[in-house]
Amino acid sequence: MAAPTIKLYTNPSSPWSQRVHIALGELQLPYEAEIVDLTQPRTPEYLLVNPKGQVPALSYNGDIITESAEIATFLADAFPSTLLPAPADSAREATQQRITSFVQTYFQKVASAFMKVQQAKSDEDRTAALANYVDAAATELDPLLADAAPFFAGSSRLTLAEILLGPFLLRAYLLPKVGLLPESLLADLAAKAPVFDKWAKQAITHPSLTGSWDEEMVAAHMKSKAKKAQAAK
Repeated sequence: MAAPTIKLYTNPSSPWSQRVHIALGELQLPYEAEIVDLTQPRTPEYLLVNPKGQVPALSYNGDIITESAEIATFLADAFPSTLLPAPADSAREATQQRITSFVQTYFQKVASAFMKVQQAKSDEDRTAALANYVDAAATELDPLLADAAPFFAGSSRLTLAEILLGPFLLRAYLLPKVGLLPESLLADLAAKAPVFDKWAKQAITHPSLTGSWDEEMVAAHMKSKAKKAQAAK
């Protein structure tokens, strides 16, 4: 069977694009990457690829797929691996539902708390928001990760759950390292949300995650955004 022709429209600052980079890397699929400049109006050529103008978009043998979760799931189905049980596997539906619920819980309960940390207008507000973030991780995620071994749902290898959340974990754990959040946050997560913290650290040190981003570039991008946000307050 001939190898598929894969082209990824991406931007290195986008965690949504990074989801697809991780999936492609984990599946060891060769691909061409085209950088879409998100600071400029989208070109007419790219709007033909994705009329929404968003990244990522994937061309797979000429067929276009958009939305990062859909792309990652498509790749997991096209190239069977530990990311998801095969569509014909009796465990597929339950596993996918569990991953979907986990990811939704992260964004609705934990990421929303983290967003308030970044939006805090005073040190007091930020301290309170950080405590809420750690509490949310402990309360909402630790129980869902009780069987991580070390990855989601008892897997010894990367799953779709790590692919969908990995880019956001990388950024959350990077912020204290570059001075944008107190370093005490990492100690608090380890102490109060130990199951989540252990799982997250396993994920963010996996080669498919570390090989899919430029930490220095992302740190500079996040510092620039933080500076602009501070100036706007």
